[in-house]
Amino acid sequence: MTKKVVFTDDDLQKLSNVFKILSEFSRLKILRTLLEGEKCVTEIINATGLMQANVSKQIKIMHDAGIVACRPAGLQRFYRIVDPTIIDICETICKARK
Repeated sequence: MTKKVVFTDDDLQKLSNVFKILSEFSRLKILRTLLEGEKCVTEIINATGLMQANVSKQIKIMHDAGIVACRPAGLQRFYRIVDPTIIDICETICKARK
């Protein structure tokens, strides 16, 4: 039985935007790190092995897209995932591709 799903143009645009975010390996590594809870940039760098400039750039992109949020604390900023559907998408794709 085939499940019939109808996507509007607006739906497809939203999907396209999500997949653009998820298409960058560095962003996926950062998201994987943030699954453990909120982290500052230094913690993300240590966990991912990415350079500071790249982490900052990718965090900004995800922040602007509403996937992560920032909590200032003194001189540091802590980032966390605020859109759990992103994780659901990643899990679904990983399970389907095994």
